[in-house]
Amino acid sequence: MTAFLLIWSPRKWPWPELPDVARRVAAGEAVADVWGCGTARGLLPGDRVFVHRVAQEPKGVFASGYVTRAPYEVPDAQSKRGYRLCIDFVYDWLVDAREQVVVTRDELRAHPFSVQTWDAQSSGTLIKPMAEGALEKLWTARTGRRGHPHAGLLPSGDADR
Repeated sequence: MTAFLLIWSPRKWPWPELPDVARRVAAGEAVADVWGCGTARGLLPGDRVFVHRVAQEPKGVFASGYVTRAPYEVPDAQSKRGYRLCIDFVYDWLVDAREQVVVTRDELRAHPFSVQTWDAQSSGTLIKPMAEGALEKLWTARTGRRGHPHAGLLPSGDADR
């Protein structure tokens, strides 16, 4: 499986609905979202995504899910290109990153995670296979094994992240 890193910076996007979305995911609801993916066009439906909080503590990976729609252009007057690339995905795990993360930034500094650049400036970075395997193993140990969420969901989130 291919996995990609999505970045959330609370300085750039406060995400006020995060606590509610985290509660819905924890209750077992298949919650879909839209996320900017930088310039990456290689994400495909079924690919794994992990969301990493940067810029403010607690820093680290706090959410995971599966891509349901490949990158598409969303008009954006503030972008030099005039558009942003976004993906749709559905969460299979999400915690309120204002309070906690599942894998801390300090843990990501150790081998084998250290082969990966975690503090990317934009979302859509491919996670290297060595780091991906280790992350998935640790993620499953901490969050439990879950089935793949329904992949046909329509996005309900905001494309500004």
